Amino acid sequence: MKKDTIFALSTGSGRSGLSVFRVSGRLAPQILETLTGITDPKARHAYRVELTNNFDKETIDDGIAIFFPNPKSFTGEDVLEFHLHGSIAVIREMTEVLSRFTGVRIADAGEFTKRAFDNGKLDLTMVEGLADLVNAETKEQKRQAHKQSRGEFSELCRGWKEILVQAITLYEAGIDFADEDLPSNLTDGVSQEIDKLEKELEKHLARSERGSYIRDGFQVAILGPPNSGKSSILNRLSKREVSIVSRTAGTTRDVVEARLDLGGFPITIADTAGLRDSEDLIEKEGISRAIQRAEDAEMRIAVFDGEKWPELDKKTLDLLETKNTLAVVNKTDLGFDITKGNKGLIDLIGVSAKFGKGIDELEDKILKEVSERAGVYAGPVITRERHVASLRDCLSCLKRYKEASELELAAEDLRLAMRELGEITGHIGVEEVLGNIFGEFCIGK
Repeated sequence: MKKDTIFALSTGSGRSGLSVFRVSGRLAPQILETLTGITDPKARHAYRVELTNNFDKETIDDGIAIFFPNPKSFTGEDVLEFHLHGSIAVIREMTEVLSRFTGVRIADAGEFTKRAFDNGKLDLTMVEGLADLVNAETKEQKRQAHKQSRGEFSELCRGWKEILVQAITLYEAGIDFADEDLPSNLTDGVSQEIDKLEKELEKHLARSERGSYIRDGFQVAILGPPNSGKSSILNRLSKREVSIVSRTAGTTRDVVEARLDLGGFPITIADTAGLRDSEDLIEKEGISRAIQRAEDAEMRIAVFDGEKWPELDKKTLDLLETKNTLAVVNKTDLGFDITKGNKGLIDLIGVSAKFGKGIDELEDKILKEVSERAGVYAGPVITRERHVASLRDCLSCLKRYKEASELELAAEDLRLAMRELGEITGHIGVEEVLGNIFGEFCIGK
């Protein structure tokens, strides 16, 4: 069954300086000829064209047309691009004209990329990298997504898979040609290679948190007693009025979040309800949510009220027993000296959220922690939970392989391990194993 030819506005909808329509499918050359009169177009050549409505012969627009013949296109099909003016009228008319071609329809969400995958132009990790690149908000997110969209993680998986292919090849040869005069030590070197593979998978799984921090963001929770200035600190860090500031205790009753780009890292900072004993049901729920957010966060900022210094709130002080918690005293503008009588608090940061003093130091502390946890790793990174799950399952298969008592069971565990790797990239098959068996062994049959 022949696929429909699809099209879409690849630039944003609404008025703009430029609009780009992308067409993919077997009817792309026909559309180009019908709307512009161009036949036998040169590949990747920019033609200055006047597009004519093929139904009423009215001019749609003057623009640029570029033809990308298969298979050297993004989707692997014939692809056509029209670069036009970005007026709403041009967009509306072009959409209507393309829709009236028989066998042509508007593309579904992600359909261009899906066709690229179906035609072997991208694998699943590259597709995911492309999606992350489109959604990237910070420099580090863009950097990580760009590496994945170029296939760096795919290449890594391909290398791991090749090790398993070679191992399975040897086992399959031993099973299928047991009656032949094969070397007795045919599979002797396999276990050593699998040991190396195991260690490499474990190494990359240990780094998987780094990729998720950059892709999904680093969670920071601000906690402390009421009226300690948590909301003001959030507003200073986010450089906008995110949270309501009031002298009335208990103003913040739910979690208020702000998304920041700090040094290229995506960070979500949450202001939470003040920690205290309360009989108010709504405030109690807010405090419960604050405690839960503290448990879920990668970092906590424990804020003490400088107006009451050196008295330290007990509930906030307890937070410092948790790893990755910064101790902050707010309201340094009241004149107290945190270097005196700090009660043994290490790396105590004094800030004045009212005047912005000390906020830069607090930002530096947060960025240092995030940088150390997320890091900037030069190699491919694991960015999604499904990658982690498949690699863990692959490791389980390899460990089970070591305990197999029969060639058939060992070969099956290796096949299952390879299948898990194949699920990461979307390439699952055994054809390469068969090719190795008959291509590398001179069986003579």
